Amino acid sequence: MISLLKKEISDFLSSLIGYLVIAVFLCAVGLFMWVFPIDMNVLNSGYANLDALFSLAPWVFLFLCPAVTMRLFAEEHRNGTIEWLMTKPLGDWQIILAKFLAGWILTLIAILPTVVYYYSVYQLGSPTGNLDSGSIFGSYIGLMLLSGCYVAIGVFASSLTNNQIISFITAVFLSFIMFIGFDSLSGLLPMGAIEHVFIQFGINEHYLSISRGVVDTRDLLYFFGLIGVFLLFTKTKLESRKW
Repeated sequence: MISLLKKEISDFLSSLIGYLVIAVFLCAVGLFMWVFPIDMNVLNSGYANLDALFSLAPWVFLFLCPAVTMRLFAEEHRNGTIEWLMTKPLGDWQIILAKFLAGWILTLIAILPTVVYYYSVYQLGSPTGNLDSGSIFGSYIGLMLLSGCYVAIGVFASSLTNNQIISFITAVFLSFIMFIGFDSLSGLLPMGAIEHVFIQFGINEHYLSISRGVVDTRDLLYFFGLIGVFLLFTKTKLESRKW
């Protein structure tokens, strides 16, 4: 499993996809935070915080994570190497986890340079360091878990087809539904407990909860549970070749 994980990461970093994901994420967020004259601009808002980063990142990752994962299984199917891979002394779970972790690690590498933004805002505070570090720390945890969910969804979408474009579109659609779809659909339901329960199925509710700086066990269980569900869907799809 470790050798396959290393191979997948090496494939990412030896192609343009890995570097494009990191560059596009940092450029998109950086432009909105520091350059474009909008309310999110840190210099224009007058507040020392990273709200712009944690508001924009889920939407940027909504497209970048599917771009990372679209080839993971789709390319194997297209090249006819999926059967060869399955004959290796690796179980289905080991193959799935190796590909999932490779995609997740790449997104975490993209997040890592944003620590520079934290340092910049830290220095811009008046007095220096006047910012809510607890909330920022929680937001980073939420962003890492959210990207893991997107990658798990993308891995599942990639297992459904041998066409990378279809895999990408499917992953974007499913990620959008899981992120904000339940919030939108809840508006069609009567107000009350049912609406609240319905919203709890969406990623956004739990992401916002962790972003407040309180790492709730229920939110952690949701994120890891969602990752597990889509990886289980992937395993079921791979096993269907034996039916």
